[in-house]
Amino acid sequence: MGKEEKNAYTIKMEENLGEVKIADEVVAIIAGLAAMEVDGVSSMAGNATKELINKFGRKSLSKGVKVDVLEGIVTVSLAMNIKFGYSIKDVTEKVQEKVKTAIENMTGLEVADVNIRVAGVDVPEEA
Repeated sequence: MGKEEKNAYTIKMEENLGEVKIADEVVAIIAGLAAMEVDGVSSMAGNATKELINKFGRKSLSKGVKVDVLEGIVTVSLAMNIKFGYSIKDVTEKVQEKVKTAIENMTGLEVADVNIRVAGVDVPEEA
C-alpha cells in the first residue's frame, strides 16, 4: 500500500527559478497556530492544547482544521474549544481575522472564508 497523496498548491511560478508548492497541511498548521494565539481559545477540537503542541509538535495543530483551496482561493474550517468566561463572538471574530491574515501573509493565497465551529467550552477545574 502506497503513501497517501497530499494536496499541494502552486503559489509561485517563475520561468527562471521554478515553482513553489505548499501542502494543504502547511496551510492548516498556519491556521491552527494563528487560532491558538487568540486569547480565549482553549484548544483545537482535535485536542491540540498548548501543552500537547509543545510535547508532540506542531503537526497536531492541523487537527480540527480543514483547508480547501480552489484556484488560489482558500476556505478554512476550524473546530475549537473556547475558555469559559470569554465572549464567543469576540473570540471567533479575532480568530477569523488572525487566521485570514496569517495565511495570506505567509502563503500569498487569498482567503475567502474562515468558518468556525465552537465544539465546546472549557471550564477551569476548581482547586
